[in-house]
Amino acid sequence: MIVVFLSALSFVSGVLTILKDQRGKYSAAQILRVLTMLSIIGIAFLGERGSGRPYQTAIVCGLLFSLAGDVFMMQRHKRFTAGLLMFLIAQIFYALAFFSGLKPGFSSWPYIPLIFYAVLIIKILYRRLGKMKIPVMIYILVIIGMARLAIERFLQLQDTAALLALIGAVLFSFSDSIIALNRFVRPFRGAQAIILSTYFLAQYLISMSV
Repeated sequence: MIVVFLSALSFVSGVLTILKDQRGKYSAAQILRVLTMLSIIGIAFLGERGSGRPYQTAIVCGLLFSLAGDVFMMQRHKRFTAGLLMFLIAQIFYALAFFSGLKPGFSSWPYIPLIFYAVLIIKILYRRLGKMKIPVMIYILVIIGMARLAIERFLQLQDTAALLALIGAVLFSFSDSIIALNRFVRPFRGAQAIILSTYFLAQYLISMSV
């Protein structure tokens, strides 16, 4: 029952976050964004641990570092590098969670789309990154690794929790791609709404995979 309440709260606060942000009411949007993430963290913390305690612990840690990343990114003078570091650590925790319980002998075909994606996004961004080349390249490699493990987890376990984690990982990668394109290539209208909606949904699905 509490998880249902937190799910509803995260949905409502997430939608309000996007609406307030679109209307330029950034202080309210920031408070609501934190509330959304706290609700999602609560869902993972109260999970039934069907995937095991190490999995749950790693997911909760990933969500907490994501919240820290949000806080850095929401500051008036964005601390992008610090925020990127927090999200990098979050991705590492997610990767550890997805890796837990897997058997040796990973499938080879998932490397094909992931390598294609990595090459494409690096080709688009590389010349535009300036001093951020190394941090962003490292982040891309880590999130690709996280997505790879999410795919493998679903291929091996074939259950609903693994599917939720996989969809969440894909949405997280998509959200980060939009952030990169909007920041380093060309800002476009509606980017923030796309970023926030896919980000919140990704985090919610990952939390529900516990």
